[in-house]
Amino acid sequence: MIFFAIALRHLVVRPGRALVLLLGYALGVAVMIVLLSIGDAMLDQSRDASLVGGGDLTALPHGIDVEAMRTGGLAGMFFGIDGARFVTRELLGGSRHARLVNAVSPEIAQKLIEIHSGDTTWSVRAGGRIPSEARSAGTGLRILNGRWADDSADRDWIAPTRQALYDEIDRFHRPPNTGRDWAEWDYFNVVVSPREWWYVTLLVGGDQRLTQSGGEVLVTHRLPDGEYQRFRSTVTSGVHFDIARADLTLGSSSVTQRNGVYDIRGSAGAATFRFLLVPDAHHYFPPVELGRDSNASGYAVAALTGTATGRFCVRTSCRAIRDLPAYHDHNWGRWHGATWEWGSGRGASHALLYGGVIIAGRPSAVPFFLLLDDSTGIEQIYRFSAVTPIGRHPATGMAGVEAPDSLRIIARRLDDSLQVTIAVDDATASMSAAAGGDRAFLQLRGKWVARGTAVGSAVADSGSGFFETWVPLPPPRLSRFDSSSHPARINVRHP
Repeated sequence: MIFFAIALRHLVVRPGRALVLLLGYALGVAVMIVLLSIGDAMLDQSRDASLVGGGDLTALPHGIDVEAMRTGGLAGMFFGIDGARFVTRELLGGSRHARLVNAVSPEIAQKLIEIHSGDTTWSVRAGGRIPSEARSAGTGLRILNGRWADDSADRDWIAPTRQALYDEIDRFHRPPNTGRDWAEWDYFNVVVSPREWWYVTLLVGGDQRLTQSGGEVLVTHRLPDGEYQRFRSTVTSGVHFDIARADLTLGSSSVTQRNGVYDIRGSAGAATFRFLLVPDAHHYFPPVELGRDSNASGYAVAALTGTATGRFCVRTSCRAIRDLPAYHDHNWGRWHGATWEWGSGRGASHALLYGGVIIAGRPSAVPFFLLLDDSTGIEQIYRFSAVTPIGRHPATGMAGVEAPDSLRIIARRLDDSLQVTIAVDDATASMSAAAGGDRAFLQLRGKWVARGTAVGSAVADSGSGFFETWVPLPPPRLSRFDSSSHPARINVRHP
């Protein structure tokens, strides 16, 4: 009571001073209320993964301006992550980071769509999340009515069955309207021994809606003595492919995939084959495309490493195989005027894959990628600008064509670098219409050594693999005694 009397007396005797004191106290309380409100709003935003900077970790494509994302700048509009399923399953949410990453929640945020109802159209913003993953990441939606749960498409997005996974990786594509120079093919190789292997290609080409279409089955057998047997069959009818999965029929030859197991059977000339290929888990590379629309060319690796069991025959001589190293990829697009660098190999602890397409008139400063793969999947993806040939020696298959003694690649990604040296053990040359007829196509077998770093850790491994490159044709040698110096076209892995 005495304090109230003192305060009242002070207010009557010194009204100006009391008013200033009261105003200062009120301002202090108001400022504190504002600061607490801002802090509460920031806390709410930090828990909202739809806002840049929210969540425990927000993954953005390399090169995206984070400040532009925050302020809504043009650089941050309508961006997407290519291969988002692969990134979610293998790069962020895979077994490699299981101890570090608790949950990965992919999201489609604020996409502009149109809703049509009769003559009325609404422009709306829409988004999407996978319910179980959003809840695990603490970003689940508050549902006022109804049920929000994963459906089969959500489950296939995060943890697909083997059938769904390989349907997603390996399927055929509908050719564009002007598809007469379109080609798409499955390629397989099987290593029988260090001196013997098989290449098998099943190819469809041309516009499948017109009569200018067909297919080919190409088989190459490298014998232990170094000789090559090549077989080819042209198919003009009975060509069927599936745009939802890997299934392909070329006359009596076919490829089917069920539950992640490939059944490859058929014939080419005097060669017949039937084998099952089982890809190793996590050892794949998702589909990628270069170019757009009618000029697109694409590539996917369903089995960077795998095993093959079955039988190969040449006439009446057959060879049974069981659990031998095998590889499978899928290619599509327009390839006229194109050359490429490609290689695949497996070592003691790693597998590697590199490649890139060079198309006349479409140069690229860094056209090639190099993938380093370990037991849990992709460890690092590097970029490089050239495959450097060292030395040269005669190649088999075409007179006058020379192959490199070795190849060298120096690839980098941020602070990581990797040097790969390939010693060529075997080289065979052939002609291909793809490059325009002025270059020879080389298929190589060799031993590789890789040294460098991946994600900051030292890498050292070696192994064997298959590699492809192109070299200029030698100048024609004219002779009045020999008119056969120009080689005939022979079968190759690619069209």
